[in-house]
Amino acid sequence: MQCLLPRGIPGQFQRRCFSSSVPRHEIRDVSALPQRLIPKYQENHGELLSLQWPAPPRNVLLVRKDCAPPVTQSLVEFVNHITSTYPSIAVILESKTAAEVHESLSHPVYSASLEDKPTAFHDKVDLTVTLGGDGTILHAASLFATCSNVPPVLSFSMGTLGFLSEWKFSEFKRAFREVYMSGAGAGDRTQVLESTRSESENQAGLGSQESSLGPTGWSSVRGQSMGASRGAPILMRNRLKVGLFTADGQETTPIRGKTDHGQGAYVMNELLIHRGKEPHLAVVDIFVGGRYLTEAVVDGIIISTPTGSTAYSLSSGGSIVHPLVPSILLTPICARSLSFRPLVLPSSTPITLRLSEKNRGRELEVSLDGVNLGRGMAVGMEARVWNEEMRHGKNEWQGGVPSVMRRSMGGEAHAGWVGGLNGLLKFNYPFGE
Repeated sequence: MQCLLPRGIPGQFQRRCFSSSVPRHEIRDVSALPQRLIPKYQENHGELLSLQWPAPPRNVLLVRKDCAPPVTQSLVEFVNHITSTYPSIAVILESKTAAEVHESLSHPVYSASLEDKPTAFHDKVDLTVTLGGDGTILHAASLFATCSNVPPVLSFSMGTLGFLSEWKFSEFKRAFREVYMSGAGAGDRTQVLESTRSESENQAGLGSQESSLGPTGWSSVRGQSMGASRGAPILMRNRLKVGLFTADGQETTPIRGKTDHGQGAYVMNELLIHRGKEPHLAVVDIFVGGRYLTEAVVDGIIISTPTGSTAYSLSSGGSIVHPLVPSILLTPICARSLSFRPLVLPSSTPITLRLSEKNRGRELEVSLDGVNLGRGMAVGMEARVWNEEMRHGKNEWQGGVPSVMRRSMGGEAHAGWVGGLNGLLKFNYPFGE
């Protein structure tokens, strides 16, 4: 940048520059980031797990609600805070979001075109943060629809419903600190104060050992921490594996980035098959555990997880199931027979839906977590659903969607769930109130 000094005026008093614009921060490719950290989930006496990072998380994916300017402003505030407070963190954004906000940020951001590389985030994201409602969380989970190990999800309620979101955005500094520090040992928290001890006890209990990661690790963080044996509480929300198969048994699940065969794709809420714009009711043969159950004549059928029980399944008359109950829900939509009632089955039960030869319509539409696949089920095709196995031994968890919960008395998941029923779904409210 070339500068000229007006004649007779000392340079320290006035400087006139040809250009004074702030340098434009670029969008970098996510492939330049280090490989992701895989956390452990410690089992304890409660019903929730405890998040344990092997080292401070570095790569944070932010997913926002679209077409909401206040949410975008909050995202910029959040990014500027974590990049200034936690210097080792790299921020990952979806390509559309990155293009829109990167000039408003104080640091470069990382992104990738998921159209070209749909699995670009799978090996890079340590932690996912969502700003929006339940649909934003589902979208974030769909980015890992073919990944067996989903990063922990920290969600802020900034949408319409927010039943799955635990935190208000006004709490983002404390919430992120809890997740970031989860798993830090006493030696990693040099000069970090714990909120549950007095100042003198902190000074006596904290060591002088610095984190092996240097000034950008846990040792650089000041303020309250989680404590030596306390981790961020995690609710492991189970998913379902869903696959579409032709009449001859060939898988045709149209999911981006799917390269395996026979394993399906993961859904967090539900599989939905419905007649769409066809005027005729759908005729579907249902098999449970490999055995023929019934021929259903319906508008559609929903197979959902307990997390999805408060979504479309609930609107169709299905039961409300606690997310810790290992189960699968099968809910008919406007069944012709009044005897066909919603079912709650063990989570290990495989379910198959086959479009009957009696079906008068051309095909059924198929949606996964509210997204239409664009390819329907023709006569003879099957939608197969399996359970996702998550626990592989003590403290060995792989699968599911690890959701960061608010710490409550006893550390259980009931507080947020009951609060959602009462506050959001107006559960059992008297008429007129």
